[in-house]
Amino acid sequence: MQNPETRQCQNCQASFTITPDDFGFYEKIAVPAPTFCPECRFQRRLSWRNERTLHRTICAATKKPIISGFAPDSGYVVYDRDYWWSDAWDPLSFGLEYDSAKSFFQQYDELMRRVPHPAVFNARTTNCDYTQYTGEFKDGYLVSASWEGENVAYGARVQSVKDSLDLYILVDGSLCYDVVSCFKMYSSMFSEKSENCTNCQFVYACKGCNDCFGCTNLRNKSYHIFNQPYSKEEYKKKLEEMDLGSFKNLEAARKKFTELKLAAIRKYANLINAPECTGDDLTNSVNCKSCFVATNDMRNCKYVANSTEAKDSYDGYGIGAAAEMMYEAFDSGVQASRLCFVATVYGGVNIFYSYNCHGCQNLFGCVGLRGKQYCIFNKQYTKEEFESLRAKIVEQMTRAGEYGEFFPTAISPFGYNETVANDYLPLTKEQATTKGYKWRDREASEHQPTVKAENLPDHIKDIDDNILKEIIECASCHRIYRIIKRELDFLKRFNIALPRKCFECRHQDRFHQVNFPRLHHRQCMCKTGHAHSDQPCPNEFETTYAPARPETIYCEQCYNAEVV
Repeated sequence: MQNPETRQCQNCQASFTITPDDFGFYEKIAVPAPTFCPECRFQRRLSWRNERTLHRTICAATKKPIISGFAPDSGYVVYDRDYWWSDAWDPLSFGLEYDSAKSFFQQYDELMRRVPHPAVFNARTTNCDYTQYTGEFKDGYLVSASWEGENVAYGARVQSVKDSLDLYILVDGSLCYDVVSCFKMYSSMFSEKSENCTNCQFVYACKGCNDCFGCTNLRNKSYHIFNQPYSKEEYKKKLEEMDLGSFKNLEAARKKFTELKLAAIRKYANLINAPECTGDDLTNSVNCKSCFVATNDMRNCKYVANSTEAKDSYDGYGIGAAAEMMYEAFDSGVQASRLCFVATVYGGVNIFYSYNCHGCQNLFGCVGLRGKQYCIFNKQYTKEEFESLRAKIVEQMTRAGEYGEFFPTAISPFGYNETVANDYLPLTKEQATTKGYKWRDREASEHQPTVKAENLPDHIKDIDDNILKEIIECASCHRIYRIIKRELDFLKRFNIALPRKCFECRHQDRFHQVNFPRLHHRQCMCKTGHAHSDQPCPNEFETTYAPARPETIYCEQCYNAEVV
């Protein structure tokens, strides 16, 4: 077995370690060890993923207006999603002959600009024109990276959710509003890292609770306010007095809840049935290292996030669904094997350096193919021709230092600031363009605001359907936004004040409540009591809570001793 090696990232110059197990994985899929550190590889993959920036453009085939993640002046050919999936056109007709005088990535960039792309990346959806990377959805509006849902607006990374708004990471819920990292929630609002709760508001790290408000770390409790018990009648009276239909009252409650969260002890990580795992928010996983928000039969994975049912895979984001041996991939999988350096590739085997290909086998450097095999740059070959040319290309890429690296950010179809990479690792325009990345300045709106958010009526009871006609200026970024009918109906039903921020600012508020997916080696902060008696707890662990942060972080044993 090869010894571990410490190398210097060619992108950020930081040191990173390649372990013997890592070398074994790279040997298994026949790629060289990476030259980028794990975090820079993560950034590079996500610089190709535009989840929330949408544009009005024209279908190049039908000439009808469409909504697309590709800007109208991006230089890429875009088809209406349904037309793209039809048999009315042939992606092989856009193929290129491989030219050994040019670099692989130079030719791939040319192919990306020739082959038509679907306006949005979603599958098996109904009335979801404004969704990206979403499947099995109905009536979704501004939803991204989600699976199975109905009547959801302003959500990201939701699964099996109905009749809810303003969500970031919710699995199995309905009638929820403004929740973050929750599981099995019903009729609950403004809550975080909680599960199996009903009729709760402003709860953090609570489980099995109903009718609780402003609580932290409770288990199987009812009728509690700020962790204090009340009778059912007192509880209802107190909630009426708090009256979250008033924006002023809502902000006061939010401020107090933020203070309560900060004072609450926190478990170092949420690992449920996850032996030999490191990371956070892992469920039913085995031997997964540095993985985050991953569930259901994840095995032997590393540097994987927002994924499910993946085995023997490295460096993935939104991968799995019965897939194995994946590397440097996002939004890919579904009964697949050996998908390497790919984006939005479903149901395939032995596919390398390909984008938006489905149900294929043995592809190299392809775009937009369906049900094909033995293709390179969208040109059809025999098996023998394919294998010979593939070997030639790999040899040339290896000499050029290209093979084993994901697609460069510089040839991404999107501006860096349009992508998820800018959420996790933001750059200024100057920083991005200095690196050779694209950047897209904010487009001037064709509409002017009719009201500023701060001038909206304080109470939801004073709002009628005329608000649906207003164009509101965001109190934070000063962009404009509107209130949609289902949103207004929901807020009135649950007596919640109108939001004063646009969708994107609200999303960023939720996004930044979740720790960056980076691990830090720390020791439990419990000082006395529990199994370690009057001595500080000796337990050490890997956690997403950086040492300089103010929260109190416990190991699982100490946390359970106080909370469960």
